[in-house]
Amino acid sequence: MILIVVVSTSTGLCGLRNLEELDISVNGFWGPLPSCFCNMTSLRALDILHNYFSGAIPSCLLCNLKSLEYIDFSENAFEGSLSLASLANNSNLEVFLLFGNHNSLEVNTEEPTWFPTFQLKKFGLSDCVLNKDANSVIPSFLKEQYNLRCVLLRQSGMTGYFPNWLLRNNVNLEWFNLKGNNFSGAFFLPSHLNLVSMWFFDASANIIEGELPSWIGSILPNLQFLNMSSNLLNGRIPASMGNMKQLFSLDLSYNGFIGEIPETLAENCKSLYTLKLSGNNLQGQMLPRHSNLTSLHFLHLDSNRFTGDISPCILNSSSLQVLDVSNNSLSGTLPNWIGDMQYLEGLMLSSNLLGGPLSLSFCNLHHLVLLDLSSNDLGPYIPPCANVTVMRFLHLTNDMLAGHFPKFLFGASSIVTLDLRHNALSGEVPSWIGSLRNLKFLLLQGNNFEGSIPLDLCLLKNMSILDLSNNNLSGKIPSCLKDLRFGNDEVSTDSFATLGMWLSGGRYTLASTFELDEVYFMTKSRLESYKGNILQLMSGMDLSRNNLTGIIPPEVGHLSELRALNLSHNNLMGPIPEMFSNLKNVESLDLSYNSLTGLIPPQLTELYALSDFRVAHNNLSGRTPDRKNQFGTFGEASYEGNSFLCGPPLTSCDDSNREQWTPPSLNNTKEDDPWREAFLWSFAGSYVVAFLGVVLFLYLNSYYQYVLFELVRKLIPSFPL
Repeated sequence: MILIVVVSTSTGLCGLRNLEELDISVNGFWGPLPSCFCNMTSLRALDILHNYFSGAIPSCLLCNLKSLEYIDFSENAFEGSLSLASLANNSNLEVFLLFGNHNSLEVNTEEPTWFPTFQLKKFGLSDCVLNKDANSVIPSFLKEQYNLRCVLLRQSGMTGYFPNWLLRNNVNLEWFNLKGNNFSGAFFLPSHLNLVSMWFFDASANIIEGELPSWIGSILPNLQFLNMSSNLLNGRIPASMGNMKQLFSLDLSYNGFIGEIPETLAENCKSLYTLKLSGNNLQGQMLPRHSNLTSLHFLHLDSNRFTGDISPCILNSSSLQVLDVSNNSLSGTLPNWIGDMQYLEGLMLSSNLLGGPLSLSFCNLHHLVLLDLSSNDLGPYIPPCANVTVMRFLHLTNDMLAGHFPKFLFGASSIVTLDLRHNALSGEVPSWIGSLRNLKFLLLQGNNFEGSIPLDLCLLKNMSILDLSNNNLSGKIPSCLKDLRFGNDEVSTDSFATLGMWLSGGRYTLASTFELDEVYFMTKSRLESYKGNILQLMSGMDLSRNNLTGIIPPEVGHLSELRALNLSHNNLMGPIPEMFSNLKNVESLDLSYNSLTGLIPPQLTELYALSDFRVAHNNLSGRTPDRKNQFGTFGEASYEGNSFLCGPPLTSCDDSNREQWTPPSLNNTKEDDPWREAFLWSFAGSYVVAFLGVVLFLYLNSYYQYVLFELVRKLIPSFPL
């Protein structure tokens, strides 16, 4: 009998001493597991999967309940420690699952030499800490198991050589997951082995090395999911993988595989839904000539050495949703048939040798959500008919684009990332950019945009990174930029709606296929890549290397979530706003190469997150801030080029002659005002140039010489002719 409790683990339940099966899984129970369960000595099955139980697992459960055959403690919030030695009396045990407690529970896998050799079918310790502060190895009693069907040891910090013996001893294995451990050595299986029941195999994110067995496809003929990514594997991809005709997902990314993609794999594995071979040294055509991957939806071949054109055999994969062949050496143009890929939602072709212009068939891609054509030669323009109705991420960096701001972006209401860096775009940033209300990352660095910063930018409330650097923008910094959230956003940067399948805890779960967008942004004088969760935390504004004038609006100090602010290499003047002391999260603040005057506000020393500070080459005066907190780490380079600034790490200030360190006053402009000095020099220079011009003119024109001499003789009769 099976009792499913959905209300409460009451004391009345504990009185059922003859109960044989107790299933209270997938409820909302919380708190410690009732110790009275230890009295249910007749229990054969105990399933408390996916609740909120916390605290320690009562040791008496495993010691007293000697009839237990099935135990599932997974996906709770247990803490403390648990010794597998407590299982020693449970000689009938067939299933023991304990995963998903997220490193809060320490499991001691050291067992006594007399540990019983009961026959397990399912065993899992995924996402737990094993033998903390010691080398964690697979429990040795598993070497005596020969009937295992499921082994789940994902992300448990295990070390040692890859346990090939587990596969040799348990020919009925169906599910094998060792992802995210520290297993090393080779993956080797004898050629006569036949694991016909295996359908799921994941040994990714370890340090397994060497080549895959050339006969792997014969050993695992019915495999549906194979993931060996993020290891140290090398050699060629075995041609025998073509025997895995039921293969649904293959991930061999981030290894050292060489050679070409096997033709047998591309021709025979017609059930392939996801193929990921990113980050290897594969070469040749991106797909074999006779590829027939009719079920393919996701193809990731980025960061390899593929050459030639974009393979037309991709047309056989008519349902393709994601094509990523970025960072290769593909050449030619984007083919006309690309418009026939009507389900394409992600197209990543960056860092290749593709040329333009783009054909009009590109406009037939109505479902594009992510488009990255960066670092090619696809300019000078993108077809104005390009469809951006549902687009969220657009990257056109370094594509030789020219002309004005692309008009096809008008009405791109879903756009989150717009990256147009390092092109030759000119004209003004249009006012309609304020209508892109979901825009979160606007990157326009390294173009020729001119005019003032449009006030409509202040309508982009969800902005996190604004980069307008290296342009020809002029005018004042709008004070309304204070209205931008810079981190307090309402728009999620989560991946778009394309869904793929992955497996978690024995159940199919729908999850986003794409990772979060990747954005490059200059901070702390370095170009950094922000991706995933880090991107959600990053916020910055870079207006450097323009022709901006006027004072820095004090309202910028209201941007308390800002982590990087760069206003350097402009013509800004006036004081550094004291309100900058409100930038509590700022890590990088660069105001160098301007004409700022006055004191450095001492309140800035309370910016505890600040790690990069630059005010060099201005007209600042007075003492440098006290060398406390983060300011104790800033060197001379942070302050140099300010003639009237003194104090550590610059020259010391003379307290008895403080006047020489005070800001220039209106009554002392003749001596101290550098602008007045520059004006006088330019005035004198103009007169000298004018005088020499007149002399040269008279020297070359004899008539005007005669007129001048006659005039002088009349005014000064004694003047000699």
